[in-house]
Amino acid sequence: MRIDIPEQKKLVHEMIIPMRWGDMDAMGHMNNTVYFRYMEIARLAWLHEIGYPPDPKGIGLVIANAFCNFIHQLEFPAEVRVRSYVSSPGRSSFDTWATMERTDQPGVICASGGATAVWVDFPAQKSVPLSERLRQLIE
Repeated sequence: MRIDIPEQKKLVHEMIIPMRWGDMDAMGHMNNTVYFRYMEIARLAWLHEIGYPPDPKGIGLVIANAFCNFIHQLEFPAEVRVRSYVSSPGRSSFDTWATMERTDQPGVICASGGATAVWVDFPAQKSVPLSERLRQLIE
């Protein structure tokens, strides 16, 4: 099964994550919670790349919701290519998306998911507008 990301979503980051033995569950495939961890790892890598690393004493993103569609099992050993996309910038939020595939099976999406990210002033505990630079990177 192939899943294509619609054109309105912008590819912003790609990375390869080696699957660990401990990422599997008792059924012998990657545990469902680990898919969310891989999306988080990729999202944080992108934020570091663009100069917005997490800062609990400043401004950063929180996840308002998250989802994952499990299409094909990921089994050890594997290297997982995670592609990250962004879309729909609002006043203080934007959507993130991800696809996951084995590097030895290019184009075969094993999982796709996403999250709504809200830009927050952590000390004030409230949402704040996206910076103009971040908005430009998303649009």
